[in-house]
Amino acid sequence: MTFRHLLYPNNPKRRDEVIHLHQELFSCMSANVSATNRLIQLLNNNLHCQLAMVHLQHDRTIKENCDMFILRMTEIQQEVQKIDEKLKSTLEPSLYQKLHDIKELEPHKIDIAQKVLSVILGQATTAAGAIIVKLIGSNVTTVIVNKLLALLAQISASVLGTIGVAALGLGMDVIVGAILGAVERDQLEASIKEYESYLDEFKPASETYQSAIRSVTLQLEDNFQ
Repeated sequence: MTFRHLLYPNNPKRRDEVIHLHQELFSCMSANVSATNRLIQLLNNNLHCQLAMVHLQHDRTIKENCDMFILRMTEIQQEVQKIDEKLKSTLEPSLYQKLHDIKELEPHKIDIAQKVLSVILGQATTAAGAIIVKLIGSNVTTVIVNKLLALLAQISASVLGTIGVAALGLGMDVIVGAILGAVERDQLEASIKEYESYLDEFKPASETYQSAIRSVTLQLEDNFQ
């Protein structure tokens, strides 16, 4: 047993906790990416978008992966916003209002959107109308996404952002070295607190985001295959 282990006998447990929390964060990010790519595929296939898929880069830091995810989600929001603005400029005000009216029946909304999308896109399927109605008529691309992006920006700017994703598969000593540079009690405890602080918000925000995206994609995939 080394001298530092005599001084800090609980550090192995702390190191294990750091690894566990790091894996939780990575799992949330991975699930968010998977949900987002399903949405991107629907947008590309039905709305003639040319959005790039999101990929976690294992040779990059958490910051770089967070920043890439933020960029892709911002691009999705911009595409939806551009289409919404075209709908607003093309439709009669009363019809445009119906698209955003939660009391309006969805089939009627889809019919309105599809006719205008046919002009905007050259042609449009019922699925295209349904996708845009789902996205502009819900808080998926506003409240839910914006909260997730704000948390990702915080993580990106934190000390955790400097950690390489590839460290996950390299064993405890390598991960600790990547995170801390030295195994000392105060550093480990500070790292644990930082992970826990972000995960307290990031995990439920991620679950809400994934649930919202699944609700959109599953319904569309089931109805328009």
